[in-house]
Order: sequence, then C-alpha cells, then structure tokens
Amino acid sequence: LMQSRAFRFALAGLCFLLGVQYALAAGPIRVGVTASLTGDYAKLGSDQLSGIRMWADDVNARGALLGRRVEIVHYDDVSDPEKSAQLYERLITQDKVDLLLGPYASDITLAASRVAERHNFPMVATGAASATIWEQGFRNIFQIDTPAAEYMELPLELANDKGFKRIALVYADTDFPREVAAGVRAMAASYGMQLVLDEAYPQNSRDFGAIARRMKAAGPQVVIGGTYFDDSVALVRAVRQVGLQPDIMVMTVGPAQEDFGRQLGDAAEGVMGAIAWMRSGKLPLAYDFSFRYKQKYGYNAAVHAAYGYGGGQVLEAAVRLAGSLDKDAVREPLQTMTFRSLLGRYLVDEAGRQTAKQTYVMQWQDGYRLLIMPEAIADSAVE
Repeated sequence: LMQSRAFRFALAGLCFLLGVQYALAAGPIRVGVTASLTGDYAKLGSDQLSGIRMWADDVNARGALLGRRVEIVHYDDVSDPEKSAQLYERLITQDKVDLLLGPYASDITLAASRVAERHNFPMVATGAASATIWEQGFRNIFQIDTPAAEYMELPLELANDKGFKRIALVYADTDFPREVAAGVRAMAASYGMQLVLDEAYPQNSRDFGAIARRMKAAGPQVVIGGTYFDDSVALVRAVRQVGLQPDIMVMTVGPAQEDFGRQLGDAAEGVMGAIAWMRSGKLPLAYDFSFRYKQKYGYNAAVHAAYGYGGGQVLEAAVRLAGSLDKDAVREPLQTMTFRSLLGRYLVDEAGRQTAKQTYVMQWQDGYRLLIMPEAIADSAVE
C-alpha cells in the first residue's frame, strides 16, 4: 500500500513538473493594448496602463494564468483613434497577442473595436462609456464602465430633491461628453427642469471666459460639465472669475484627479465629480489596491488606474472560466458571467453593454476628494 501511495505521489509530482515545463515552454500569455501616453489623453491613458501593468504583476505573483506568466504588449496611440486602430491591427496580425484590452476614451475604443470585430477577437473595453460603441452590432467588445448617458443620474437626483430647476450644460464635442449631455437632457426633462444653457465646445478649448459669462447671465442653479481634465480646470477657473456661484457644480473626469485640486486650490472647493471609482473604505478592494498602487508607483491611484486593473480582472476571470485562450471560449463567459472587479459589478447585455455598474459622486471638501453619493457608501455628506 505504501509503495502504491508513494508511486502515485511520485507520478503526480512528475506530472506537475511536466506541466510546469510545458507552461514555461509555451511562453507568456501576451495581452495587447494601446495607451494614450502622449496627446490630449496622456495623463488618463498613462494611469490606465499603470493599472493594467499592476494587474499583470499581481497575476504573476500569485501563480500566473493557465500556468503561464502574463506579459503586457503596449504601444502609444498618441490619443488618436486612427493610430490606435493601426496598432491593434499590428497587435493582432504581427505581434500575435493572445488577449486584448481596450484603450482609453470612447472615440479611440470605437476605432479599436472595429479592428477587433474584423478579426473576431474579443476585447474588454477598459475605459469607454459611449453607447455608440455598442450600437454597431459587434459581438467582441465588452464594457466595464457605466454607460455615458447614466453618468449624471445621482447629481440630477440630488438637484431634483433640492428643488433646483435651472441647469447650465456645457460639454466637449466628442463621443463620451456628447452622450453625457444627451443623458442630462433626458433626465432633466423627466424632472421638469429647464436647460438655461446647452453648449458644446471643441475638445482642445481652454478659454471659457465667454461661455462663463453667458452661463452667469442665464442664472443656473446647477452647472454640469461633460469634461476631461484640462478643460475641467479651465472651466472652473472661468466660472469662479465671473463670480458665478451655482448650488451644484458637477463634471466628469477632471475633478476625480488629484491634480485638479493642486491646480485650482480653493477654487476646487465644492466641485463634484461623477466618477466610476474612487478609494473608499466601503468599496471592496479599494484601500488594498490604493495602498499597493502608491507603494508601487509613488502616487495615489486615480479612477483610470482602476479602469485598467478592473479590465484586467474581468479578462482574467473569463480566461479562467474558459480554461483556454481560444477566442470563442473566452467570448462566452465575457458575454454571460456575473463578476465583481475592483471597478464594480460586471454584467453585460447581448450587445456587450454594461448593465450593472453604478457611477459614484465625489466632492472636493477642505482640500480632499470625498465620496458623497450614493449615501450608503459615502465618506461625507454633501456640502
């Protein structure tokens, strides 16, 4: 009996060693992605790539994926959709990557998703919220973020509860902010609110003096901005300079960045940000991720780092469920699974559009970014 048991242990050990040798011989699992390391989205794209790299390092530290290490293959898409599309073509046809994560920004993701669809290659969209992407009839693009049109649900619910009826809406003229604006119009109409200003501006605008003066003349109680980073900072400066004091001022992307407070100082006080994630003791994994991220990179994690890490987690879960890198096998759990990543709940409809993720609201209070909505997980009350 002992000899038989010893033989079985020896055989099991041999099989394990052979499996390890096979995995090592097979080489790493290569995950392809483009990142905006230069251009308009440079800060946000760099943060997202840092999150992706940290996810890969964590996977490798705990024993790899399907017995193989994970390697990130990335290129700078210079914040340009056409360049990103060319690079995804290269990742698929020349680099022969095994898996794909999407780039930052909805317009760039739309271009990249066309390449993935042409090659029938599933892609997890790490930082894209525009509904346009999921209206193309594609079967290979899967969303982890909240749809853009839903970003301002909580701020508008707050405004309605307080009886505010006059809204000024301004937004960058690109896919994501346009859809944020469309959602604001629909929700405002349902609440019987009036849009006293509804104006788009070119994405690279930095002079908002004229818009701020028109905004002040319109007398809004609520100012909503479909913004990125530099434009959000410039818009707040302009609003403060003309002396406009809205009861609520809320924007996308910019206010969630630490640099927002550094650049604006006291002018940032009270500004709200509609965001997909932030560090909070009541959000699963958030403090652990934030602590380790700062140790690794030397600065605090912003929401775009969570996009990257959470996208990696979703992709990893699908691969583990599939037990394979086969494209059809990976696509099936991406379409059907329910999962909780760092970013939040993952569940998509038939088009791959997110149906379960909720957007949060933070506010600058006394120089800090504090989560204020939803109330159940808030760090602070609304000021």
